Amino acid sequence: MNANDVAAVPDRPVRRVVIAGGGTAGWMAAAAISKVLGEALEIVLVESEQIGTVGVGEATIPSLTTFHRLLEIDERQFLAAAQGTIKLGISFENWRTQAHRYIHAFGNTGRDHWSAGFQHFWRRGRELGLAGGYEEYCIELQAALEARFAHLPDHRMHYAYHLDASLYARFLRAMSERHGCRRVEGRIVEVLTDPESGFVTALRLEHGERVEGDLFVDCTGFRALLIEKTLGVGFEDWSHWLINDRAIAAQTTAVRDAVPYTRAIAGKWGWQWRIALQHRVGNGIVYSSRHVGDDEAKAHFLASVEGEIIKEPWPVRFRPGRRLQLWNRNCVALGLAGSFIEPLESTTIHLIQRGITRLVQSFPHVIRQVGIDEYNRRMADELEHVRDFVVLHYHATERRDTPYWEYVANMPLPDTLRHRIELFRQTGTVFHVPGELFAEDSWVQVLLGQGIEPREYHPAADALEEAELKRFLDDNRRYVEGTVRRLPTHMDYLRRYAPAAVPEAVARAH
Repeated sequence: MNANDVAAVPDRPVRRVVIAGGGTAGWMAAAAISKVLGEALEIVLVESEQIGTVGVGEATIPSLTTFHRLLEIDERQFLAAAQGTIKLGISFENWRTQAHRYIHAFGNTGRDHWSAGFQHFWRRGRELGLAGGYEEYCIELQAALEARFAHLPDHRMHYAYHLDASLYARFLRAMSERHGCRRVEGRIVEVLTDPESGFVTALRLEHGERVEGDLFVDCTGFRALLIEKTLGVGFEDWSHWLINDRAIAAQTTAVRDAVPYTRAIAGKWGWQWRIALQHRVGNGIVYSSRHVGDDEAKAHFLASVEGEIIKEPWPVRFRPGRRLQLWNRNCVALGLAGSFIEPLESTTIHLIQRGITRLVQSFPHVIRQVGIDEYNRRMADELEHVRDFVVLHYHATERRDTPYWEYVANMPLPDTLRHRIELFRQTGTVFHVPGELFAEDSWVQVLLGQGIEPREYHPAADALEEAELKRFLDDNRRYVEGTVRRLPTHMDYLRRYAPAAVPEAVARAH
């Protein structure tokens, strides 16, 4: 449906929202819509206990803390319920070269001037032998390296969470039901539509019940029962840039205290994640089936995990890309039903959250095509921005040791990403479009971490005398060092702040 189909949109008020599917996407949607609009709408969520969820979304980014504040979620209760730990960034190991490591941390590095980012002053300082590594000027990065954390005044410490996705969904379900969301158990066997408008009218369940609604939210995962199988919305495939198409996940017991960062460890034909919760570890491998067989990938993965396996490994197959429209007629697709970008930068839950937030902010009394078009435009921009940031990690590499790395290093890039890389390489500048997820400092950390050094710096850095520049850089570094030195260890802080009960499965494993 496009702007020429305006006449096909029924002039009907939205009074009942039906969410198809539970999991993280479904219950995040239910929690937000019921919290904000529960007094004005009827909200129904349909899910079946017979259908499992992908269940590997355990790492998040700082936007989730904002989402929780908007929904007035108590952080201590949430962390305890979801076995959560703190995440200050991602440790990228073996990406630039084998044995090389850098951290993409949250927060800000150094202090900017309005005319130029900190990287320009740092770049001149390096040229003069006055500056240390770029990572020395970021509180979150140094705290991650030393496994320290505490809440600081004025939200000066930027952080996200590691969480158990199934426990998180359970936590949100309880919250949603308190705000009036009604859960219906049942497997969807048919999606009914209006023959004239094509709008979804009802879901028919296996036991015969019909669940009618005015606006439907498709959270049925990769099956995409509404947006694809019923409405036939096309898919834009990004597998020529994001070549991984398989994953295997497993849960293991913890063998040491949890570190406050995600580990992303590159291999011959993909990468592995390690995400430490309070009492267990989430592990997985993401790989390209064009470069390795499933059995070899699984054997390599299992040989590398630490601790006892709590839950047997399960495979996930996916196709990277996005729906051509995330909102079509009266159906909005969230999560895996609408798009998939591999979890390298932990953006899956964020993109669910962004879709929900935009839906709530633009929620219609009556569905209008102009509102649908604006939603789709904004979400397309967001997805392409995230796609480019993830592709950067693969393309900007010195690795050529396998056909996998040879391909990604030489593949053609989206024009938008090629421009960002060249702009930074030649001038040290990163532009940021308002509303984009990854800010200037994220791009700088990853570009530098992957080996792209700027050839120039902004003339504003030359305005400082050498002694003044040295004092500026030293003051920044001392501030970081002093702040981190006063922080407690990550797990000591969590054990006091939001201790979680030991899950039954973990207790049995011990």
